[in-house]
Amino acid sequence: MLKPLSAAPFRHRHDREIFALAIPSFFALISEPLFLLTDSAIVGTLGTQELGGLGVAGQVLLTLVAVCIFLAYGTTAAVSRKMGAGDIPGGVRDGVNGMWLAVLLGIGAVAIGWPLGPVLVDALGASEGVAPHALTYLRISLLSTPFLLLVMAGTGVLRGLQDARTPLVVAVASYAGNALLCALFVLVLDWGVAGSAWSTVIAQGAGAFWYTAMIIRSARRVGVSLAPTAAGLRSSASAGFALFLRSVSMRVVALVTTAVAARLGDTSIAAHQVSHNIWGLLVFAMDAIAIAGQAIVGRYLGAGDVRGTRDATRRMVEWGVMLGLVFMVMVLLVLPWAWLPFTSDPEVRALIMASLVVVALIQPLSGVTMVLDGVLMGAGDQRYLAWASLWTMLAFLPFALVLPQVMSGAVWSLVGLWIAFAVWILARALTLGLRARGTAWLVTGASRT
Repeated sequence: MLKPLSAAPFRHRHDREIFALAIPSFFALISEPLFLLTDSAIVGTLGTQELGGLGVAGQVLLTLVAVCIFLAYGTTAAVSRKMGAGDIPGGVRDGVNGMWLAVLLGIGAVAIGWPLGPVLVDALGASEGVAPHALTYLRISLLSTPFLLLVMAGTGVLRGLQDARTPLVVAVASYAGNALLCALFVLVLDWGVAGSAWSTVIAQGAGAFWYTAMIIRSARRVGVSLAPTAAGLRSSASAGFALFLRSVSMRVVALVTTAVAARLGDTSIAAHQVSHNIWGLLVFAMDAIAIAGQAIVGRYLGAGDVRGTRDATRRMVEWGVMLGLVFMVMVLLVLPWAWLPFTSDPEVRALIMASLVVVALIQPLSGVTMVLDGVLMGAGDQRYLAWASLWTMLAFLPFALVLPQVMSGAVWSLVGLWIAFAVWILARALTLGLRARGTAWLVTGASRT
């Protein structure tokens, strides 16, 4: 059973190993939402419709990527378990197959997403003014999908091997390159939203090249073949199927919130784009603890240490709560000025400030949710995560579809949408917390099966 916060909140025997993975992961994780926030700030100088187009296209792209998140999360759990059991070549072999699977899935995403672009943009409720910008950004950025999936797979391998520093270096370099190129293409060369999209393609491509070189070197060092095998690809795909279902359920939540915001008006979708990216930035920051949880829990269970698993889990939950409280205070403090980098439209400004109040209040609960999600993922409890995500999504939908309609005025309608989102976070925290209190997820050995 998980206990309350410890009496010594800043001294614990697991802190060193948690921080060794979480601190580099923190900076690596926030680079992705920083990609979108930087693009939002630069594209926001072009106008409200361009910013709204970025918001719509961004949700489509995030969906294509999120349903393949098992390439990172599933690989981290598998590799860390084998590392705990002493089978490093086996872990690297899983990683090589994951890299090949990433290439195949990325090519498939481009092939499907390109012709369906107009349908996807329309399904999210983009207005006539927003839709052309959304389609332009979407079709160009789709080209970066194979690169991004390669980055995800490579990240999973290195984190499973308890190396969080290399993903940090790659993420920071990619972010810096993206920011510079986006400013050049949009503000100097005047390429519009297309310039923002091309900067993402180039930055992600460079990151993918870097990870591929790292995995090739690791495979050669431990004598693992770089050739894919049919059995290995099937194993990687089947191991990630439950995480795929989990990700689909979570992306339905994100897509529904975007679609509802778009139907509330251009100013609402523009404000929601900013607020959602700020929420994503904070959640990804707390997800650093969850990433540590994936690697640490996998390693402890691989070594058969149930007590160590329990103790580390309890400590990571404590850190999730503490970080959530810090982020809540931070958002409330910067609330009067949070809109400044993104818009000069007074209506969009009011909507951003109102929705960020809800974003601030849900931070402690988000911290618990993210940590427990990572812990159970590291334990290989993907089947439970898939079912829990499905049921919490179903609990969210009625609130998201009803609350914005029954509240009067643009501000309260968007706040209602964010309250529905808070209900979803609460449902996730409850389902994950109940699972963590039990013992069914504590399966030891080099693999869960």
